Amino acid sequence: MSPNFEADALAEIAEGAARAARRLGLAPRVAFLSYSTFGNPPGVRTEKVQEAVQILDARKADFEYEGEMAADIALDPAHRERYPFSRLSDAANVLVMPAVHSASISTRLLKAVGGGTLIEGLLIGFEHSVQIARVGSSVSDIVNLAGMASFDLTGAGAEL
Repeated sequence: MSPNFEADALAEIAEGAARAARRLGLAPRVAFLSYSTFGNPPGVRTEKVQEAVQILDARKADFEYEGEMAADIALDPAHRERYPFSRLSDAANVLVMPAVHSASISTRLLKAVGGGTLIEGLLIGFEHSVQIARVGSSVSDIVNLAGMASFDLTGAGAEL
């Protein structure tokens, strides 16, 4: 498996994450994260993220999504003032990372300094709910994962 996602995989990740967010009662606002924000600075790595957005445009995705953008822009509701053309109506509540290493780094940073509850290790897109508890998971982490396991994020048998 490549540590960097291709554009079609990023689009599928966004669609699956949006479905899961809806199952949790959220209106998904998906941000494709990058070191670049709307092409500045340009780079080869941002092209896959831009292409993922184009794929969702072609599929007429029924949720808010935007990218490529830096994490601080995605999470700051005032981004609309600086980027009035952005499709996001508010701060992103789903973050799609362009590579496995960036996702791992980001989730561990959020957990260490975020002060909120981070539920990681959810795998979506399978027929049944799947969670992964990391070595060293706290009791709270395991209880959260068990709760997510009991709440079917797959939507199997249910219409969204």
